[in-house]
Parts: sequence; structure tokens; C-alpha cells
Amino acid sequence: MRRDVFQAIADPTRRDIIGLIAKSPMTPNAVAESFDVSRQAISKHIQILLECGLLTINPQGRERYYTVQPKKLAEVADWIEPFRKMWEDRFDRLDNIINILKNENHGNQK
Repeated sequence: MRRDVFQAIADPTRRDIIGLIAKSPMTPNAVAESFDVSRQAISKHIQILLECGLLTINPQGRERYYTVQPKKLAEVADWIEPFRKMWEDRFDRLDNIINILKNENHGNQK
């Protein structure tokens, strides 16, 4: 079964793994050592991230390094964008109302 990006980021541990590897490519052992869960659990999380294309494996000599593929997160950003715009519009309208009320209040104090 091919997983999608939304399934991958649904889990907080996987989001933490993405954040960690985004800073610098890491070996499987280095990733596992960064968490207080079993290596097997981390391995399962990494497998899901690999399946959805958020991580890739880059061999360097005898080591394997995981790297993040940020372009895959664009799907999430594209999905979130209309909601971000909606909330920005609502906050802008709220700011306008607050400014109108402030101006009216200043006018009544004179």
C-alpha cells in the first residue's frame, strides 16, 4: 500500500523525525538514538516516511543517510494555503474592527 504525505505527518514521532533529518542527513542509528523508543519503532516510522517519499536513502560508503525531500511537503502546504488565507482575512477584519473601536473611543474621551 502506497501511503500519502498526510498519513506520514499524522504521527508526532514522524514529524519529529522529519524535523531532525531536515537539519542534517542522518544514519538510521543516529535517528534511533535521538528518540526514547525502540529502534524497531523508529524503523517502522522511517519506513512509512520512505514509502510516501518524504525521506530518501543516500548511500555514502558503508553508511546510509536519510535525507528529507521537502518538495513532497508542498502537497501539505498547498492544501493548507486556502485555510491560511481565510484566517488571515478574518484576523485582518478583526484588526479593522478593533482599530475602528479604538478610534471611536479616543474621539469620545476628548
